[in-house]
Amino acid sequence: MRLPVLLLCVGLCLCAAPGPVAAAADKSCADLRQFYTGKGFVLAGVPQTEISGEHLRMCPQGPTCCTSSMEESLAAWSKKETEGLIREAGRSLQAAFNALHRSFDTYFTELHGSSELSLQEVLSPLGPLYTQNTRLYGDLYADLRQYYRGSALNLDENLSEFWAHLLERTFKISAPADVTLSEDYLECVAKQHETLRPFGDVPRDMKAKVIRAFVTARSFVQGLLVSSEVVRKVSEVSLSPECVKALMKLVYCPHCRGLASVKPCSNYCSNVMKGCLANQADLDSEWQNLIDTMIQVASSFSTEPSLDVVLSSIPARIYEAVHFLQENMDTFTAKVYQTCGTPGEPGTGSPTVHEQRRKSGSLTASDYKPSPTAGLRLEMQVSDLSSKLREMRQYWIQLPVALCSKLAAGGNSQDKCWNGITKARYLPEVMGDGLANQINNPEVELDITKPDMTIRQQIMQLKIMSNRLKNALEGNDVDFQDASDDISGSGSGMCVGGQCARSRPGLYAYTPDNNRVRGAASSASSSLCSLLLLLPLTALLLQR
Repeated sequence: MRLPVLLLCVGLCLCAAPGPVAAAADKSCADLRQFYTGKGFVLAGVPQTEISGEHLRMCPQGPTCCTSSMEESLAAWSKKETEGLIREAGRSLQAAFNALHRSFDTYFTELHGSSELSLQEVLSPLGPLYTQNTRLYGDLYADLRQYYRGSALNLDENLSEFWAHLLERTFKISAPADVTLSEDYLECVAKQHETLRPFGDVPRDMKAKVIRAFVTARSFVQGLLVSSEVVRKVSEVSLSPECVKALMKLVYCPHCRGLASVKPCSNYCSNVMKGCLANQADLDSEWQNLIDTMIQVASSFSTEPSLDVVLSSIPARIYEAVHFLQENMDTFTAKVYQTCGTPGEPGTGSPTVHEQRRKSGSLTASDYKPSPTAGLRLEMQVSDLSSKLREMRQYWIQLPVALCSKLAAGGNSQDKCWNGITKARYLPEVMGDGLANQINNPEVELDITKPDMTIRQQIMQLKIMSNRLKNALEGNDVDFQDASDDISGSGSGMCVGGQCARSRPGLYAYTPDNNRVRGAASSASSSLCSLLLLLPLTALLLQR
């Protein structure tokens, strides 16, 4: 009796024990083969049916249609595709910056040109003071144009020189015909433009407003160009090997596992992208600071006196200054004689001055304000610049979200998405933005003490540009030398003493993969076998 019962028990246990799944047919790899060739790879070495996955190094080990070489090829392809998406997003942002630059540059250049064209209309009543000095006025506008374009001119000095030369020409034309003025004497006269203030308050007031207008305009366009260049350089940074492995697991391991139609879980994708773009996210603080400062500069264009008023009134301010001098020429001449001496035989009057005064009449800058249409155009320009810049504020921390929107499953599929191992919910929490927040990222292993130096350089460029714009808001002249070599620390202060704890929690706590399912089945079979052994033994004991 004992032998048959024991044989029966052994047989039951053998049947329940885990072993090769012979009953089920091998799963076809036809879909993967078609997908693989669609990516441009050859079929040589691609399995016809699933094989054991112990050889896999990036994908979960288990039945698979991918060989080691296929895994490497698809990993390289995922790197190429993701870097392409990052560059494409960067090019789109660059195009937006370039469009803003073209728009503002066109507006400002037209404003400058329109002001220069009005010179003849506004200054022609000055007679010889305009017709004989057109080059002097033209040089002023040329200097302003060159400064706006980035030339290393000192606007304060250039404007001072303009008023000195204009004083010299005005005094010479206004002098009596019987008086000869030497070059040395005229030079002495020109030096009096600061101390005697022959043009009244116009030069000082106009200088302050013109310098502020051109400094802010130049710094603004420079800010747009620097921002575009930062985007270009950062978008070309290569992805790390750790990131490439994570991308392979995210994007193409489902294909190897026969789950090609299953999209990655959105939180899973977020952790991968936040890890891959951790250094880029560290731009966020200085990036937003720069964008906010550029918005402030753009808003300053419409603050009284607005940009269009300052530029369009330059000819009228020049006329106003010359007219003031003509009205007070006798007083000024007397003071010049006291300082520079009497040139030859002094005349008893200045008929040329009085004649010119009657012709020129009276004019102030308020008579040459821009039309309401010009003011409306400036408002539209500032509004468009500000709104589009605001859209760019969070670009670097929104980039992972933008990439995952193309890759990950929608909100209603979070229980049936690829979580890195199987089709199930993704449980780990989503990491924060930036390198320091990736210390416990379960998907991408990063050394947060070693930031990317190219990106650190661009962070410094953003900081320098922000400071220049803030100086420009104060009316302070700024230069634009390349500061790419002026790099600060590499951010080693993230961890105490340069050492960071590397704690990596258990990766997953959800539905196991096929290997784990088999492990669970084996455990259940063992329990069943034990139960079957106990039953006949109990029966034998009862028979006794």
